[in-house]
Amino acid sequence: MRKKIQRPEYLDKLIAFREKQLIKVVTGIRRCGKSTLLGLYQEYLMEQGIAEEQIISINLEDFDFYELRKPERLHAYVKERLIPEKMNYVFVDEIQQCENFPMVVDSLYLKKNVDIYITGSNAYMLSSEIATLLSGRYVEIKMLPLSFKEYVSATGDNRELMRKYTAYLENSSFPYALELAGHPRELRDYLEGIYNTIVVKDISNRHKISDTMMLESVARFIFDNIGNPLSTKKIADTMTSDGRKTDARTVEKYLSALMESYIVYQARRYNVRGKQYLKTLEKYYVADIGLRYLLLGTSSTDVGHILENVVYLELLRRGYEVYVGKIDDLEVDFVCMNARGRVYYQVAATVREEKTLRRELLSLERIADHYPKVILTLDEDPEADYNGIRRINALDWMMGTVE
Repeated sequence: MRKKIQRPEYLDKLIAFREKQLIKVVTGIRRCGKSTLLGLYQEYLMEQGIAEEQIISINLEDFDFYELRKPERLHAYVKERLIPEKMNYVFVDEIQQCENFPMVVDSLYLKKNVDIYITGSNAYMLSSEIATLLSGRYVEIKMLPLSFKEYVSATGDNRELMRKYTAYLENSSFPYALELAGHPRELRDYLEGIYNTIVVKDISNRHKISDTMMLESVARFIFDNIGNPLSTKKIADTMTSDGRKTDARTVEKYLSALMESYIVYQARRYNVRGKQYLKTLEKYYVADIGLRYLLLGTSSTDVGHILENVVYLELLRRGYEVYVGKIDDLEVDFVCMNARGRVYYQVAATVREEKTLRRELLSLERIADHYPKVILTLDEDPEADYNGIRRINALDWMMGTVE
């Protein structure tokens, strides 16, 4: 039997919203652990004394539930299983497979004895028209594959962090990949399955894209250029000059589709001095470095940009809005904002050379506010402070042993 990896940060969020008059929506890339999370939560409910018959669980990608993709069938199935005078917990996995699902969810939401939890692996389910329909009635829990800390805890101990970091990158952060460690062929097949399902099945079918080779070329380009400032025109021009003729509009359409499936993330630029958002030269990051190795090979080891990608995802997990900062003619890797304020981060594989350290410090020194400023690096050196700018080890930071 497969061991379930505990995901306490996400589980605690579900517990906090239990029986609140809100639809709980868990979103994230395929195979990141959404169904397992619902299973862990159902176990929690039963430990709290909830009877099994009060839990109605449906996975719309399971052929057993195929008929429930019709909204009236889904509604009837749930309705006939509701127990009067008791709270009923309704779980629907991959809800976007049901056409007109907001009508069903809205109808169930109106019942006082129903607590609803749904998952989806495509942002389309919360696109503007659906969000409007469910406006003010749902809370979104954004899920990602395993964090480095979750990965390490699943291996049993906190020793040899650098070796585990390398394994985390190469073996992938998808939870099931842990069970395939040491089996490279099976791992490759598993990651290929995820990639093909997202790119070929989900994106091509939903967006009616016939040129899947061009879609894959755009995906490969993004995976190869994580952390580089890009515009759709720049991507189109580069691909065209490499013999794959395309235009900015096509690239934009494919990029939107990749982001909609949570396989690619966009970080917009922010002018720190002018306090305004910029509309050009965004950066892109990917949901899993293991998928990057699958597409590009392990020889494509850009240590700095890979670390930057891992840090970006970790900042999202911590609930920040994450932007790429611009200060005069310099760049700040990440400007992170939340209700409490902001934090600035520079990310570098190493700053042991004085020249590199000076470059990383320069942009942070130009920022004239009092918010925290941090350099994250893989250097295994004691923490240092440069006039209030902290340099800390990125792995310790990811493990939560330093803030």
